[in-house]
Amino acid sequence: MAYTLQIGALRCHILSDGLHYVDGGGFFGLIPRTMWQEVIEPSAINQVPCDSRSLLIESDAGLILVDVGNGDKLPPKVRERMGMDERNLRLVGELARVGYKPEDVDIVLFTHFHGDHIGGATRYADGALAPTFPRARYIGQRIDLADASFPNERTAATYVADNFRPLLDRKQLEIVDGPQRLAPGVRTDIAPGHTQAIQVVWVESQGERLLFLTDAACWAVHLQRLAWVPSFDILPMQSIETKRRLRHEAMAADALLVFQHDPQVVTGRLVTGKRGPEVQAIITEPAHFDASK
Repeated sequence: MAYTLQIGALRCHILSDGLHYVDGGGFFGLIPRTMWQEVIEPSAINQVPCDSRSLLIESDAGLILVDVGNGDKLPPKVRERMGMDERNLRLVGELARVGYKPEDVDIVLFTHFHGDHIGGATRYADGALAPTFPRARYIGQRIDLADASFPNERTAATYVADNFRPLLDRKQLEIVDGPQRLAPGVRTDIAPGHTQAIQVVWVESQGERLLFLTDAACWAVHLQRLAWVPSFDILPMQSIETKRRLRHEAMAADALLVFQHDPQVVTGRLVTGKRGPEVQAIITEPAHFDASK
């Protein structure tokens, strides 16, 4: 479902490429199932639902799209394992729902190069790979591109060259190093932990702020409980310190938080709780959990 937000003078849209299913151990790491199942109930085979959200920003630099989901290139066996079908791959459809076409997008920002964040950057057209957003300038971090270009046994499944190599070949992928200002009121910040150079996005206008957390804290509970670090994070101890910093900055700014993968909490704000900062949910969704999975 698409949501439209006004952050000062900047209009933003939260879009989704659809729901899929992931093993609960991936998102909750060392945390026992007896604890995390109070947040989300797993299926009989220990899977939990996972959303794949993007942020569309109407800025003075044009339309900025942050992350583009899994896309439609996944092999059938992978799609079946993840519980995906055509109805779940809807980023372009959600873009149309808020009045835009892929050709309208000016900038596509990759928060990092994992397949569930950039798979939708390219698609097959007439048997060849082509940019899904043909006019866009794609932007990614140098260190994360290096990791994606030379994956190891642990990361090979999530770094797929078909998602970014065609963009490099066409000179549509701009490689940057460090925080960037994409437009007035839109900037990135490096938030290492999940990957070495993952970048979060701040939208700031007229005293209002939004923080798109991506996988620096992909569920609300991950930001609320610092020790809850996903198995996906390559630098788990740094993840904790990054989340500590982001919590402090978000509370000081009273920022609206957008959670990219949480199937239940879309947005929220941090408030003071008995044990420290807690996420107060604002936009929520049912988990859409299918117990038969």
